[in-house]
Amino acid sequence: QMELEALRSIYEGDVCFRELSPVSFQYRIGESGDPKAFLIEISWPETYPQTAPVISMDAFFNNTISSAIKRSILDKLMIEVEANLGTAMTYTLFEYAKDNKEVFMENQPVNTVTSVSNSVSIGTPEVPPSKKKEKKEQLSKTQKRKLADKTDNKGELPRGWNWVDVIK
Repeated sequence: QMELEALRSIYEGDVCFRELSPVSFQYRIGESGDPKAFLIEISWPETYPQTAPVISMDAFFNNTISSAIKRSILDKLMIEVEANLGTAMTYTLFEYAKDNKEVFMENQPVNTVTSVSNSVSIGTPEVPPSKKKEKKEQLSKTQKRKLADKTDNKGELPRGWNWVDVIK
């Protein structure tokens, strides 16, 4: 299947992409730890792409997203499917979801409290609670990178990050 080859080469090394089987794929839209991230699963029936792929948001990853929002995301994706019937569209659909992530999720309530306490470990002077804005604020890429540099992917600071260097 040519589309399969194409997807494999396009998304090679992309941590958001998962090939579940040669006819079934998942893509995570959004950074992990982003409260507005969601997962789309696309499966190809025998007759694809003459007929629509099966698009699902049943992944456990999406269990915090309200069913109304899942519905509306799937509805919007189906409009894209209609427009692309007969052509290989899996990449198109994943990219469309990426481009429209904010719109898709604008009505998803973000539970900022848990996302902050999960990702910022105690002892990180970066984010004093007093600075927390009332508005839900997204970290900029740079801030995310800073956090990522300082911590390993679990949000833990590396052992010894605050040890005093005795030799100096």
